[in-house]
Amino acid sequence: MDGGDPVLIQSDKPTYSIIGVTWPGGCNPRRHARPNVQGENNHAIDTAGTSDFFFFNSTKVTRLAYGFAANALAVVLYGSNFVPVKRIETGDGMFFQWVSCAAIWMVAKVGDLMLQSPKFHPLAMLGGVIWATGNITAVPIVKAIGLSLGILIWGSSSLLMGWASSRFGWFGITPQDVSRPILNYCGAGLCLLSGVIFFFVRTDVETQHHLESTPLLIDRRVNSGGYRAITSEFWMDIIGPKTRRIIGYLLAVVSGLLYGSSFIPVLYIKSHSSCHDSVYHGASLYDLDYVYAQCSGIFLTSTVYFLIYCAAMNNKPRVYAQVILPAFISGLMWTLATFCWFQANNYLTAVITFPMVTAGYGLVAGLWGSLVFREIRGLANCFIFILASCVVLTGSMLTAFSKL
Repeated sequence: MDGGDPVLIQSDKPTYSIIGVTWPGGCNPRRHARPNVQGENNHAIDTAGTSDFFFFNSTKVTRLAYGFAANALAVVLYGSNFVPVKRIETGDGMFFQWVSCAAIWMVAKVGDLMLQSPKFHPLAMLGGVIWATGNITAVPIVKAIGLSLGILIWGSSSLLMGWASSRFGWFGITPQDVSRPILNYCGAGLCLLSGVIFFFVRTDVETQHHLESTPLLIDRRVNSGGYRAITSEFWMDIIGPKTRRIIGYLLAVVSGLLYGSSFIPVLYIKSHSSCHDSVYHGASLYDLDYVYAQCSGIFLTSTVYFLIYCAAMNNKPRVYAQVILPAFISGLMWTLATFCWFQANNYLTAVITFPMVTAGYGLVAGLWGSLVFREIRGLANCFIFILASCVVLTGSMLTAFSKL
């Protein structure tokens, strides 16, 4: 790049070198932050060059091993976090999402204490608001098109949203240049194509009314000497299969766009951390420092949605006792996956981990849905599903390799 000296930000957390020119006000809208690797004798090794990624010494191999291990664990946890509730009746899912979001906040609070409570940025809560808004559609999606297809579709649209916002610098974040733009655009195109192919996959989704037909809360009006249970069905369970499938597909696309947008506030804060005229000047570049703020936004938003839902239901929400523990486990798994993913970012950089995570957890969910829950049946149907899965996996890998 023309002119300017590298600016090195020192902290007790993993350091980042921001390379670029000095712009008026001390803010360069096109600079990039990449982690430095501590080499022998504690000298920093700048990994900004693309060739450095393939330079191996004992320290580099160790960091890569930690990064890929954390990323793999995040993939497995993200792809499995709905498994505990797959065979349990969740009704309309509002109580499930509130319990799981409460678990998310509790685990994030423990992590925040372990990190010695870094500075809390309220803007990061906006990412939690966006994520929780997408999450209220999770149960209807799984009911409509199944665990495997639902997560794969919202994973594809999430990948596209994350790619577009970072590639073109939407919403005020730093746009990222790539060394191989053709690979980058081909990868994005394949992810878009996979979403079209997934639409032709037929899933066999069974409703779970027989598992628990009586909600925990009952209408306390005497009827023949007893209490009358609330038996109104969830609208997703009573509409036709074709309509349910179309609605589930559209909800999966929308939720994926919201999931892919949920990390934009954190990226905005980090990209303005070196702008002297910004309120976020000096903000941490360590991803884990923002997990608690985002999870606080998740829990607050889910609580607001649940209260609105209770009011709309005339204070007769559909609350199932069997949901509580599985929903808590689901939230626990999601939060642990997020910590693992953010930790992997410090070793591998987000441009590598994000495509791997979004494609990987969809494939894990696909394996659960097709092999365990038998949602995808028939030779032709399985072929289309495998083809679409390979397309999204190829697209995600091309997106990652385009940056190296």
